[in-house]
Amino acid sequence: MTVRTDPHLALVRPVRPLTPEGCQECLLLGSPWVHLRLCLTCGHVGCCDSSPNRHARGHAAADGHPIVASLEPGEDWRWCFAHEAFV
Repeated sequence: MTVRTDPHLALVRPVRPLTPEGCQECLLLGSPWVHLRLCLTCGHVGCCDSSPNRHARGHAAADGHPIVASLEPGEDWRWCFAHEAFV
């Protein structure tokens, strides 16, 4: 995995998951998800690109918060949706 410096890292803040029990939108819709992603700007919890609704990507685009971290146990990585790269 190649990790790169990204100007969007300036948007990263100390956050807590707003909905630690699951994807915020999927919980409202009663929809399933595959994996969870944590927005490192505001704490939004969204579902991954393998999930039917891809809410993490949608949040990144709509709110301008491109950096997410995996919220899966045992995973420790961050992704920038704007650059499609690990950061």
